[in-house]
Formats: sequence, C-alpha cells, structure tokens
Amino acid sequence: MDLSLSDEQQQIADSAATFLAEASAMPAVRTTSQSASGLDAGLWRGMAELGWCGVHLPEEAGGLGLGLVELVLLQEQLGRRLACVPFFDSVALAATVLRQLPASPLAQDWLHLLATGEAIAALALPVPPGAGAAARAERTDTGWTLSGHWPQVGSAALADVLLLPAHTASGQTVLFAVPADAPGVQRQPLATLDATRRMAVVNCQDVALPATHCLAQGAALEAALARTLQWGAIALAAEQVGVAQQCLDLTLTYAAQRSQFDRPIASFQAVKHRCAQMLVAVEGARSAVYGAACMADAAPDDAATLLLYAAQARVAATEAAQFCARESLQLHGGVGFTWEFDPHLYLRRAQASSQRLGPLSWWLEQVAEQLLTTPEEAV
Repeated sequence: MDLSLSDEQQQIADSAATFLAEASAMPAVRTTSQSASGLDAGLWRGMAELGWCGVHLPEEAGGLGLGLVELVLLQEQLGRRLACVPFFDSVALAATVLRQLPASPLAQDWLHLLATGEAIAALALPVPPGAGAAARAERTDTGWTLSGHWPQVGSAALADVLLLPAHTASGQTVLFAVPADAPGVQRQPLATLDATRRMAVVNCQDVALPATHCLAQGAALEAALARTLQWGAIALAAEQVGVAQQCLDLTLTYAAQRSQFDRPIASFQAVKHRCAQMLVAVEGARSAVYGAACMADAAPDDAATLLLYAAQARVAATEAAQFCARESLQLHGGVGFTWEFDPHLYLRRAQASSQRLGPLSWWLEQVAEQLLTTPEEAV
C-alpha cells in the first residue's frame, strides 16, 4: 500500500497547518478553553468557509466528496493545535453516521447543515457497541417517546441536534435525531481533564418525537454505528498523531534554547536519544493512521479488515501521544509543570483522548476475539 500523499492531499495538509498556526494559536486556545462555552466561534466559521466540515461528505449533501484520508489530514492538524471546535464530534462522528443511514428528508437536511458548518451535531456512540446507555424508546400514536441517560457525550452542550441511540421494548436499537432545545431534553456540561474539548451528560424525560425523527433501526443501524466507531477511531488517532508531533516540536525548540554548562541541552546525547525515540513513535503512528485511512477509503465494507487497521492506528497513536507528552514534560524540566508552558495541555488531551471510543484494552480484545474466531486457512 502506497502511503505517500498526492499533491492535492499535501496541499490540504500544508494549508491546514498554516491556517491553524495563526487561527488557533496557543493564546487563543487558552482563552477559549477557559470560557463558558469552550467554542472558538471565529475559528469554526473559518473552517466552515474553507469547506472542512464537509470534507468527506458527498457533493450532493454540500460536501467536498473526498475521503477519510483527507479527513485525517485535517484531524492531525487540529490535534496539533488543540483547536477548540467540535470538528471531531460533529464531522468525524455525527456526519459519518448520517451519511450511512437510509435516505430521509430529515437526515439529508441535517447532513447538509453539518457539511456547511451551519449546525453542530453530537452523537452518543455506545462503546462497546451494544452496551449503549440506559435509554428506552416507545412507540405512540403520533411517533415516539424517548427517555434515557447518555453520559459523556462530546460537544453535546454546543450541539443543535443530538443523535441518540436507544432500545425498544423488544431490544431493537433505534437512532433518533433530537433537537437540542426540545422539551424534556437536559444537557449538563461536565468538568473534564481536557478543557479544550467539552463533554456533557444528556438526559431525556418523555421527549415526544415525530415518527420522522427515527433515522434508522435494527441490524442496518448497528452496522452503521460499528463502522462509524471504526472511522472515528482512525480520525481520533490522527488527532493523537498531531498531539505527539507538537510535543516533539515544542521539545526541540525548547532544547535548542535552554542552556546548561554553557551549551544548549539539545547537544547532550541523552536528550538527543529521547527526542529520537519521540520521532520514531510519531512516524510509526502516522504510518498506521494513514494506512488505516487508505484502507477505509479503498474497502469501506470490509468490516473485519477495517477493525484490524482501526485498532492498530488507535493503539499506536494513543501510545505515541502519551509517550511524547510525558517526554516533553520531562525534557522541559520543572517549567513543564507550570501553567505558562504548553506541554501539560497536550498531556491532558493525550490522556483524555485515550479513553474516548473505548480504552486500548477494549480494542485489543476485539482484535484478539476476531483472530481467535477466524478460520486458520483465512488468516
């Protein structure tokens, strides 16, 4: 598999890096992360104008008609700058599941709004699939009644629409598009380790929904949610690569400036070796992410192979982000622990993201289970 970026893809990566270096500089990140909403509205508008919100969505839905590779290139740069925007939750998760569901006027309307950045969506993705949240849906004469509790939903407090899975009395999985301001819907923001990414608890109490707000149900929905989980894992891994890369860049800059014994500490062999280990971790994770994205674009319906690639990317990138953040903190010395220096912000993102979409142990268990149940001749 050729993981080299095309000229167009390289231009996307370069332009995203240039744009975010200015639009999501650390002073702006710090200010926004301490605000009430945690949303950099100006940055979000700028991204929407550039077409980022519809990068992997079909042109008929208002998107650019590109693929997961282009999405992960943006995710990598967003992670590198700790951008305070709901791109991962609204675009990489919510829009991804909507594009897979049976066509309906409501789903298409929301997909178009998400593709243009005019609306924000939050998806309560059950992890592990099937575990779900304590939510039930009951049919009524006019549609559905939804009640339940969905913990730790990314960007829920910022969303215009909530995509909430629930179960019927027969145990069938259903997915609803719930307006965030609908009567009976409550969103409670959470204080989290990573202030640059907001989470909230969603509660619904006897929320009345028209029948058209049920987007999908049954086996087709469960397959779409599983595929969204895998795509989301690859996108989140790309973000972790960006975190790891920036930790390395911050460390190299600091090591070149900090002096001991009248010499920059970057000249010390021990520092060089630790920076080299960071570089190896970053490049290995990046290759895993790009490979997984290429595979997803080439064979999106090969669920078994996609799981292996997504798990590899998820594990490699998460470990790289955690390792590089810790090394950056250490190589910055005592100042790395202070609020004025940035490494601890990246450590918070690396740690918080390690638990999104299931911990690494869960992904490794899925791979082990698949390998153990796969006939030997098929391996």
